Amino acid sequence: MCICINCTYVDRCITYHSVESLHQQPHLTENPDFEALSPTINVNIRTESEDIQMEWDVVGCESFSAEMGKWVKLRPGELIPT
Repeated sequence: MCICINCTYVDRCITYHSVESLHQQPHLTENPDFEALSPTINVNIRTESEDIQMEWDVVGCESFSAEMGKWVKLRPGELIPT
């Protein structure tokens, strides 16, 4: 799971904005202004017959600042991205 959902900067982060784009998800902000330091992204590739699915998760970041439930506060009632 992406650590960004519990990060203070999730709604301002350029890296998370890119991950949202890759997942074709609505953005928390259209104009992120925070550049994360050394984010580490895992890419999981799954194939089912001819269908290829890719998932990107930020699993490490020097800028990570814990704020449990930050994403949920911004998107109340929505399913947490996995």
